[in-house]
Amino acid sequence: MNDSVFHRLYDSYHQDVFQFLIYLVKNRQTAEDLVQEVYVRVLRAYSKFEGKSSEKTWLFSIAKNVAIDHFRKHAVRKKRLFDSFDWENMQLASTDMLPEDLVQLNDEMKTLLIALDECTGDQKMVIIMRYFQELSIAETAQILNWTEGKVKTTQHRAVKALRQRLSVKEKEGNVHHE
Repeated sequence: MNDSVFHRLYDSYHQDVFQFLIYLVKNRQTAEDLVQEVYVRVLRAYSKFEGKSSEKTWLFSIAKNVAIDHFRKHAVRKKRLFDSFDWENMQLASTDMLPEDLVQLNDEMKTLLIALDECTGDQKMVIIMRYFQELSIAETAQILNWTEGKVKTTQHRAVKALRQRLSVKEKEGNVHHE
């Protein structure tokens, strides 16, 4: 991979990849470290990139794998268990405080991000890709290596779960104000 290709990829997608990772891990330093890992993998794997997908979806699939590896290592370290990490059913709740970037978000967005922590890993990925990164259903399916139907179903379930959680939080909030 020559320098100009690497710099073009970095300049074009660095901010999107960073945002995607910070929404997942909610820690600036961790997200920065993971972005570096994404681009290390890009350097290693670019010669195998066949152009079957866009560079953007290819980069996001690498970012997704880096994030999964991070949560897997974190879960193993945290629980000292070496049994398999159940990505579909595990919740990806980050215990870190929201970074400055997220603190500046409006209250609805903060509430949504906190509610997302209670979703499954699959649901969280789909919501971040579709609504925060504004990726299409086709791009999301390509990144996750799923069918478009699975993306739609997961998105539907995630939105339904988020609506329920947010309405519960809203009722709790109203109770405290009375």
